[in-house]
Amino acid sequence: MEYLKDPLDRDDLSLIIGAIDDSPSAMVRQDSTFTDLGLRETDLVDPTAVVELLLKHPPLMQRPVGVLGDRAVVARPSERILELFDR
Repeated sequence: MEYLKDPLDRDDLSLIIGAIDDSPSAMVRQDSTFTDLGLRETDLVDPTAVVELLLKHPPLMQRPVGVLGDRAVVARPSERILELFDR
């Protein structure tokens, strides 16, 4: 899926954030755009706040994200995708 051409909606983002084992902040790229918006990692603790941020600024979504059933993983590094198959 090309997430910039067809951004995820609120429900999809909420499902993914709920399915990852990491903090909701793992879904956000903390790059220059993040800094330019005046954001801090402490702004990313609440899953709802992360969903709202990613709805407004889709390029901030960390990727790749793998989803398998009711589990998801932010595959950074890419080897993390294997965690979906561990269970």
